Amino acid sequence: MAVSNRIPILNRLLRIIRQHAMRAQSLPCLAAFFRQGRHSTLSAAALLLMLSLLSGCGLLFDAVQKIYPVTTDELDKICRRQQVQVGMAVEPFRPFVFPAIWTDEGARVTGLDAELVSAVSDALSIHCGTPVVPTLHLIRFRDLFLLLNEGQLDFFVSAVAAGAPAPGRSGFAYSSPYFSQGGIGAIATRPEVIDLIQTRLGTNKGVISRERLLEGLVVAAQDNTDAHLYAESIPSAAALLLCDSLPAAFEHAAAGTSPPIDVIVGAHPVLEFMVKTTQRDWRLLTRNDHAPLWFTQADYAVVMAEENYKLRWFINGVIHELHESGRLERMRHRWIDESYAYPRRASAEGLPFDVQKMPAHYVQGTCRKSSTH
Repeated sequence: MAVSNRIPILNRLLRIIRQHAMRAQSLPCLAAFFRQGRHSTLSAAALLLMLSLLSGCGLLFDAVQKIYPVTTDELDKICRRQQVQVGMAVEPFRPFVFPAIWTDEGARVTGLDAELVSAVSDALSIHCGTPVVPTLHLIRFRDLFLLLNEGQLDFFVSAVAAGAPAPGRSGFAYSSPYFSQGGIGAIATRPEVIDLIQTRLGTNKGVISRERLLEGLVVAAQDNTDAHLYAESIPSAAALLLCDSLPAAFEHAAAGTSPPIDVIVGAHPVLEFMVKTTQRDWRLLTRNDHAPLWFTQADYAVVMAEENYKLRWFINGVIHELHESGRLERMRHRWIDESYAYPRRASAEGLPFDVQKMPAHYVQGTCRKSSTH
């Protein structure tokens, strides 16, 4: 049962049920109890406790099935709703997610990830034989995993590295990658910091651990992102600042707030795009041969519940078709390499979302010192 994956005690109970289900056909008292329908007045927790004490009863498995029915086909549910519930980070991860734009037709959000959502929705419409509308929920990145776990989203996409190790990311599954070279990079603005890192790269013929490059520096990262998880593994950093968003990190640095940020770590393609377009005072850290400096390598993927196997196969198929047709590469070039004004694209092709459910979009938050450093 799908729900047992998320409730360990239920998983253990089911194992007991399977072992003993064949040992006894029924217990008359329990059978009568269920025939009378009295179990409907008990809470699920109390009933499970009672069942665990009566594990020899042959009716146990049926009783648990009534409480926690087997999950129905998630694709069928989407088709019946004619809607697919999609999560996306409210914080801008340019060029994957841009800030929301207010148009004559309402609020719109655009970016590479938004175009991917449109492609999945179009494929779902063909599969269902009826239009399937993507219902977009703009959520703080740190809350996307929580809402998906609660079943409020079918999937979410926001430049998420597939399989990044983290205790809070168990029970989730990732699609085939739709974007490669999505690892962690870093940017800096002060010449002395850049020179220090270049000097360290030049020692020992460049053989130095990536973590040692940031030794003694104040490192900033967006809270609960892959960059945050990576930065926490750098014990030699002088301090780690956790920021609610990348714009919050830039604001902290520009205001001269203490402690001053030496380096911002984040998704390499996002940082690279920002220093080329909106944050020209910052420089992407490179190796001595001017090649990009990567701290990790990763692929970006769509995130969904672990037990949604059919939806995962379906999205994998969509990504494969986009790759085979060449559209995926055109999407990458269109959003990463081309020059464009994203508000125009948002007006023409952006996805709508419910403004009433959106947090304050332009309140990018603050930075605070992590307690782990």
